Amino acid sequence: MNELPRLPSQSALPQPETKGLNFFHADPSLKSVLTLYLGADERRHMEPFFERLGDLVGDELDMLADEADKNPPVLNARDRQGDDRQSLIKHPSYRQLERIAYGDFALAAMSHRPALGWSEPLSSVTKYTLIYLFAQSEFGLLCPVNMTDSLTRTIRRYADPWIVDRYLPGLTHENPDRLLQGAMFMTERFAGSDVGATSTRAEREGDHWRLHGEKWFCSNVDAGLALVMARPAGGGEGTRGLGLFLMPRELDDGSPNHYRIVRLKDKLGTRSMASGEIVLEGAVAYLVGELSQGFKQMTEMVNQSRLANAVRSAGMMRRALHEAMAVARGRTAFGKRLIELPLARRQLVKMAVTAEQALAMVFFTGECLDKTDGGCQEARKLRRILTPLVKFRTCRDARKVAGDAMEMRGGCGYIEDWIESRLVRESHLGSIWEGTSNITALDVMRASRKERAHEHLAQTLKPMINAAPDDLAGALTERLDKAVALVGTVIDAGGSQDVLARQAASALYNVTSAAILCDEAVRLGDDLRFEFARLVLTHRLNARDPLLPDNDEDAKRADRVIDALVNAA
Repeated sequence: MNELPRLPSQSALPQPETKGLNFFHADPSLKSVLTLYLGADERRHMEPFFERLGDLVGDELDMLADEADKNPPVLNARDRQGDDRQSLIKHPSYRQLERIAYGDFALAAMSHRPALGWSEPLSSVTKYTLIYLFAQSEFGLLCPVNMTDSLTRTIRRYADPWIVDRYLPGLTHENPDRLLQGAMFMTERFAGSDVGATSTRAEREGDHWRLHGEKWFCSNVDAGLALVMARPAGGGEGTRGLGLFLMPRELDDGSPNHYRIVRLKDKLGTRSMASGEIVLEGAVAYLVGELSQGFKQMTEMVNQSRLANAVRSAGMMRRALHEAMAVARGRTAFGKRLIELPLARRQLVKMAVTAEQALAMVFFTGECLDKTDGGCQEARKLRRILTPLVKFRTCRDARKVAGDAMEMRGGCGYIEDWIESRLVRESHLGSIWEGTSNITALDVMRASRKERAHEHLAQTLKPMINAAPDDLAGALTERLDKAVALVGTVIDAGGSQDVLARQAASALYNVTSAAILCDEAVRLGDDLRFEFARLVLTHRLNARDPLLPDNDEDAKRADRVIDALVNAA
């Protein structure tokens, strides 16, 4: 094993910490993949912003996020004059987080207009890099940020021009006090993931509509604008009978729209951000797009939210790995640092492989989104299957990686003084928002059934795999073929094999991530990424006897990966 460098600043601390770390500079994998997915000019322009946010993550952002988590918003039913005008009181730390996210880094605006000194809208890869970093401190606020961005994208694509002209300036404003934040009110008590069971009614009244009903889980509940699913009279049953409506928080005269927040949710995580229940009492709203295409149009916002969830989960995994590495390098037990103990090293390897898979997957998918927006039909097919795929697996993996980081720190990781406990709480939401694991796995199968998207994905991956060393290429090709065949078994069975959907989606995710890691290894000249791909193959794709020890080469590979990570830190 290589000689491991000591960290003088941590040597006297009973609990090593990452405070003061620049989380951009400390992430060589991120810096490397950006050279592949982000144009050189845009990357050079954005690097100072990445560096600044990397500094904030380990300092001010952490402090603000912790305070906002401990001081959730409060609902006031009346104003100080006694009028029935609801308001949310948000902690000053959350307000400062809003100023950083919406103002300093223009996270909700940069895809829709020039921002941060760039002459045109910035790429999705740039946006997701900032979100990946931001999520390493604060997850809750990124829900409103994403919904504001996604609502803007949806109305720009489907709404009448007058609606876009009226609301776009507010949606992309960088001053949080003048910003119109966005939200998506879709979930109902008796519908849940079954959107086709939506009972909220929409009634036409002149140039607008009136909405009646209840929405059960409304995150960013006091948003200035919300997209709402509702069923117009005579609209029929199921999702085909639903329309999509844009509902402002305030009417033209400044008075409140006709809906009430009934209560705020007492959530396990994302406590900083207000989620609540609402009652619609004839709320004024405007039709978005075609009345019969409401659900299809809403999926644009859902898909954007799914990808953003995956990026945030990838960011939380990286933060968990940073924390675990700091503890392993700085803590001593039984006369050795934890990083020198075999079981700790193995735990870190598993965390690192999962984090690298997520990084590769979300940035490859982000690039597909940019290409799709540029009109590429091949990228559109890839995006269709990759979006639910990365949402399904990265959000589930984040729960395990966050838990392992907590365990690495030990008892201190279980108390709220340290970020690990918050990471565990926050990580569980990703696999629930915008479709649970079952829903997203089935959506992977749906994309495969309707567009044979799994076959198109396989054709995209094969050249990446073929560029790998022969032994790795041969093994991955065989695994890819079997993963595609398993998806085929599910989609050709007419629903009788849906029980295999999660197994098939996991196999497809793992082989896809291994192929992308191989492609990155070739393009970057970085053999370490081949090692990650081999570990994915060994531990995620190959059958292993649980009663037999690892072979010597697997153990050596794991050691090489950990030594490389330690020496790069």
